[in-house]
Amino acid sequence: MTRERILQQARTWVQEQLAGDSSGHDWWHIYRVTELAMRIGKAEKADLFVCELAALLHDIADEKLNPSAQAGMAKVATWLEANGVPARDAAHVLAIIGTMSYKGGNNKPVRTREAQVVQDADRLDAIGAMGIARVFAYAGWKGHLMHDPSQAPRTAMTPEEYRSGKNTAINHFYEKLLKLKGLMNTGTARQMAEHRHQFMETYLEQFYREWEGSR
Repeated sequence: MTRERILQQARTWVQEQLAGDSSGHDWWHIYRVTELAMRIGKAEKADLFVCELAALLHDIADEKLNPSAQAGMAKVATWLEANGVPARDAAHVLAIIGTMSYKGGNNKPVRTREAQVVQDADRLDAIGAMGIARVFAYAGWKGHLMHDPSQAPRTAMTPEEYRSGKNTAINHFYEKLLKLKGLMNTGTARQMAEHRHQFMETYLEQFYREWEGSR
């Protein structure tokens, strides 16, 4: 099977799997991350086939959408084998997907250029205007409050505490979103993150003004 055919099969499968998601990990999140990965990958001279395939498949394995992280990875591995992805590329894609998640800041740095590209693309979609929209969608999906001034942002969390503990949408800005600009791997993504980060800071300033009824 040609690389383009593999990528088309991946697009079709992922659309089928994630079309109805309401947690902020839907097909259009995948679309945006893939577009970002291709833009960053070209600038950083990465393997674009691996970047695109990993970007397309990354949330199929997400533990939030599967019984476990292991089950999600097995699902992707089975698809890669069934669709004739060369073993070396399949192993690279699985390594990217298995290490790119934030996990409360507990994951180790990714190692390959392609992993850096796809991780940056995913993190860019978690900040800026799109990140704001997604954090509130995810909070609603989880049954979390929008904001509670008496609940401080959490620190020094385990991956399980980060994933499952009590939280609010606004606290998630401080626990993750506002940290991502400083965690970008590539120069291309760092430049793109600047405006998105500033937009979130401006949004939070206005949010607090309106929360207090001052504007």
